[in-house]
Amino acid sequence: MDRVGETTAAASERARAKINLALHIGRRRADGYHAIASLVVFAEVADTVTAARTRDGAIELVVRGPFARALKRTDAADNLAVRAAEALTAAAGRRRPATRLTLAKRLPVAAGLGGGSADAAAVLRLLDRQWRLGLAPDRLARVGRSLGADVPMCLPSRPLVATGIGERVAPVAGMPRLAMVLACPPVSVSTAKVFAALTEEARPALPPLPPLPRAFAGPVDLALWLKRTRNDLAEPASVVSRSARIAETALARDPECLFARMSGSGAAAFGIFPSTAAARRAAARLRQARPNWWVAPTWTGGS
Repeated sequence: MDRVGETTAAASERARAKINLALHIGRRRADGYHAIASLVVFAEVADTVTAARTRDGAIELVVRGPFARALKRTDAADNLAVRAAEALTAAAGRRRPATRLTLAKRLPVAAGLGGGSADAAAVLRLLDRQWRLGLAPDRLARVGRSLGADVPMCLPSRPLVATGIGERVAPVAGMPRLAMVLACPPVSVSTAKVFAALTEEARPALPPLPPLPRAFAGPVDLALWLKRTRNDLAEPASVVSRSARIAETALARDPECLFARMSGSGAAAFGIFPSTAAARRAAARLRQARPNWWVAPTWTGGS
């Protein structure tokens, strides 16, 4: 894994943080998955994947960055970035070029920000381009689905509604650019354990979101819409870890925050703010109060 061969010029792709603004979970299906309906946006804060040709004859992985240590505890072959490269090779039906992947891990691991899925999606986009495969978006999505339900929604990396088990995605028009603070305490929450703690009784088979307007007038309008929605993983996450929602609470208490919620299965949370300046002020306050947390003022792409 650590051996570096002779390489050619590298290319890179950003793996933006995936934020579930709303996440409704339905009953468990016969295949073991849950039906979902989620409004998803992507933040500018991101991991970065770099790929370079090498003469070593294999897919290599080097992990760097502030959250590299958490990933280095596992076998490189189990990393979603490597699995994405292997799956793309199989889908293309050709011998893979020897490639060195370098993953700059800036997003916290097991935080509910879709880091692994976003990394895998970035690898698929990057190697499809670098290997000149030219696979159609729906074919790339099928490859992504083989890696995990969240990978197809991370491929477009733009505002969307995800349904099914997350594999059916539809772009959302009229989404404003959002100033945000993302925050995560030094806590890892197992997604599998959160779903295992999800109460099945009286859960609807199909969990619809409220109708989306043609366009949101701005962050305040969106915040009001979000108050009609929920994150159905918030309560089971609190069962798994008492710290799962601590970041949500901290952001919600900020005087300039319009709306705060745990993202995904936690423990990261997002706070929506009226401006980038307000988000930066809030991030500075939170860093001072919680110096051991990961805190990132950022913004999301609009549509």
